[in-house]
Amino acid sequence: MEVNFYKYQGTGNDFVIVDNRTGEYNGLTEENIRRISERRFGIGGDGFMMMNEKEGYDFEMKYYNADGREGSMCGNGGRCIIQFAYDCGIKKSNYLFLAIDGPHEAAIYPEEGLISLKMIDVSQIKKYKSDYVLNTGSPHLVQLVDDMKDVDIVKEGRKIRFNKDFAEQGINVNFVEVKDDENLIVRTYERGVEDETYSCGTGVTASALVFYHNENGFNTVDIETLGGNLSVRFTRKSDGSYERIWLKGPAVKVFEGIINI
Repeated sequence: MEVNFYKYQGTGNDFVIVDNRTGEYNGLTEENIRRISERRFGIGGDGFMMMNEKEGYDFEMKYYNADGREGSMCGNGGRCIIQFAYDCGIKKSNYLFLAIDGPHEAAIYPEEGLISLKMIDVSQIKKYKSDYVLNTGSPHLVQLVDDMKDVDIVKEGRKIRFNKDFAEQGINVNFVEVKDDENLIVRTYERGVEDETYSCGTGVTASALVFYHNENGFNTVDIETLGGNLSVRFTRKSDGSYERIWLKGPAVKVFEGIINI
């Protein structure tokens, strides 16, 4: 089978995307997707996405982890597939698409090269020992560190990810250094990739929510990742829940081509 693919990245978090609105790639298997995502034997990417036709929406986002299995929501992937939709001719200022965790709104700012994606509301943050666990479309653990340079991200991330408390479903692990109230450094070990990625959209969102600076009301947090800068704005309610959560940052087409599988 010939697959027409497109490669996009959002702050270094990279994805292979196909236009599947006609259903021509419905037959791709887990092994096919895993091989496409391999960096030495395939195209290479942290994830694989299909843009599907969906009545009532601009499209459906179908996301797969690099291991070939269907994944949970990906924030940077969501921003990249909006740019892909725009490049495919679905030219709008505001979008509504369906992902595995439900409907998402998004806004594109072509002149700035930025895309803002609305994330799901978060009802609670749980404590796990001295860390925090929450779901922002994907499950995340957030750990505060004093100095990021002292942390072996892969070693420590893998230790938590495969801890007996999380091993069955898996969890993404975020290490956070607080620069000040409105600025964080975040590095993430991602399940499914089983390595550190250059950026994780749902991960920086989780980190921003944990380290809010305004107890009740509007918050905005800028996040530095290995792959670039993202911002998260949200409202924290008096009951400790979060709503109107928006993730904003760049999404860039890298290249396109055809692969035979």
